[in-house]
Amino acid sequence: APEVPDFKNSLKQFQKLVEKTVTQKTKEKLSLCIEDDDEIDYDKFYTTTKTLFGPEVKDHNIKAFFRKISNNLDATTEWSEIFGYCIEESDATSSQPKEENTVFLVSEKKQITHSVVKRQDEITGIVKVPLLDFIVTSSQKGVLTIFNNQTRYFFSYPFYFHQDTAWITGCDFLPQLKCVVAVTERTVIIWDYKSKGGQNNCFIIRPMENALLCVCTVTMSDNLAKDNILMGDDKGYVQLLTVSSDHLGLKQRKDKKESQLQVLDFKTFNIVKRKIHDGWVVKVKYISELNCFGSCSSDSIHSFVLDDIKRLEDNLPVREFSVPRGVNAFTYCGKAKVIVTGG
Repeated sequence: APEVPDFKNSLKQFQKLVEKTVTQKTKEKLSLCIEDDDEIDYDKFYTTTKTLFGPEVKDHNIKAFFRKISNNLDATTEWSEIFGYCIEESDATSSQPKEENTVFLVSEKKQITHSVVKRQDEITGIVKVPLLDFIVTSSQKGVLTIFNNQTRYFFSYPFYFHQDTAWITGCDFLPQLKCVVAVTERTVIIWDYKSKGGQNNCFIIRPMENALLCVCTVTMSDNLAKDNILMGDDKGYVQLLTVSSDHLGLKQRKDKKESQLQVLDFKTFNIVKRKIHDGWVVKVKYISELNCFGSCSSDSIHSFVLDDIKRLEDNLPVREFSVPRGVNAFTYCGKAKVIVTGG
């Protein structure tokens, strides 16, 4: 097997290649003579770069880098750009950049296709699970997917939920039960993605009273056997659903080999709900740093609510904010300690 060149030495060789290419382009601009042995065209630049760094360097990044130094001879370049990362000009020129500014901006894109469903579809929810290093997505027409990045490449584990004609409106991950949760208009879906042997254990909680529009996990439970799920509906209610391993029978199903889909009556679950908005609840989120939940609506009077989750169980007033034409989205920044809303 060929030896892998030392990375530092490869960087030095690459820098020389860039300098030589810029020198050549400068001579071309000045109409100076260039010897054939010194001439570097794109093919030579591409081949040399591939030899230095191997398959880790993508073709489109080499092309973008070569185009950059060809079109702007005075451009500031960094070796990281050849791997698909770029640094903002303001950060690159700073003599003493701050720690929070020394962040690569990812420019590389990758298209991941689904073999599960071929018709046109839309993503309705995307959730990052940092502890397990994967991303959960839900699509309008019923595809739940886990993109696993434990290795260098993404692997997708799709599950096609086709038991309900209603669209999936959102998804999240249940950290205690290690399952994926998603909602449709009248259904709560819990997918046990850990099922072995290619099986798909799915639990369907229905019929819910109102049309569910959004969902999120409440990450305050210390009980390893249960999770709390926050949901918003089209009647202005925010609902809190508690799901345990006993409800799903996960322990008893570990030895099952066939895929299973079980329908569970919502009346057997502990569901707390309270009408907070006069319009649709378009987003709910539990903010663990504040020990509060947030919900928003297109309602101009009760537009945004931020309060303790215990307010769902009592009739005490909630902290609410009024915004003309309502609030459609919000997020919390722990570093700045601010909540940003969008209407």
